[in-house]
Amino acid sequence: MDLNIIYLILGGLANVFIVLLVAPFFQGLLRVVTARIQSRQGPPIWQAYYDTFKLLGKEDIESGEAPVMQRFATYLSLASILTVACLVPMGFRAPMNGAGDAILLIYLLTLSGICMLLAGLAAGSTYSLVGISREMMTMLTLEPLFAITIVIAALNTQSFRLDTVLSGAVYQSAGFPVSGIIMLGVMILSFQAFVARVPFDISEAETEIMEGPLMEYSGPKLAIFKYAQMAKLVVFSGLFIGLFVPWGSDLVFPFGWILFWVKVFILVLLVTVVAATHARYRIDQAIRYFAALLAVGLVALILASNGY
Repeated sequence: MDLNIIYLILGGLANVFIVLLVAPFFQGLLRVVTARIQSRQGPPIWQAYYDTFKLLGKEDIESGEAPVMQRFATYLSLASILTVACLVPMGFRAPMNGAGDAILLIYLLTLSGICMLLAGLAAGSTYSLVGISREMMTMLTLEPLFAITIVIAALNTQSFRLDTVLSGAVYQSAGFPVSGIIMLGVMILSFQAFVARVPFDISEAETEIMEGPLMEYSGPKLAIFKYAQMAKLVVFSGLFIGLFVPWGSDLVFPFGWILFWVKVFILVLLVTVVAATHARYRIDQAIRYFAALLAVGLVALILASNGY
């Protein structure tokens, strides 16, 4: 039993290490592809690593109204995403499946958004307050979509175990998986918002409100927040694959592991293409968009509760 616990912990730590390692790479890939689409030279693919190390080496200047809350929100933001990484299959089964269930997963993902609210509130600037007001409105209509997806998977399998839910369970209804197919469409249309990329990076909007909640942050704190955002892209990609396209994950190592990262690569490319070819939405446009998706998600939940 003790040996199994050690294996679980090592598996979780391996996931955390992989996410920390590849997150800046995918951010760099996103920048390079965006530059090519827009006919620009763009930065080198390793630029995200350089920027992160440079920020970590700078002086930690605290200019907000509540420095203690700023530090707390900063570290909690990255910690919540990395905790999710311990629970999500990254080419293997969920390593720490016994340490939590799907309900905990929903709470942790919501917590990462709450950290952004706390960060902006602690900063106290006008732009920060505008940013967190947008973030709050977005969370109220966007976050329930992921919860609905998890609940549909749990209804189909009658279980909240992560290894059961994150294995294409949205398609395991008694009949034709209408609810799963509907949620696949909903999550594809909302995935850009979950990873806070254009056109749904409304709470930051550099050209509008100068990074919003993160305006008063610099140095190591800014690096940690940026790292959390980069890691969120990888973790949400893993969640999407586990819920909707898990096929091939049970292949013999390293084929299943390689196939998983090919899927992540394709998702990042899709996010990049959308971000490079769309203008940022206004907050009212985004709210209406998310509200429409939420209505469709509720229809899917009703269908799932009736076995479809």
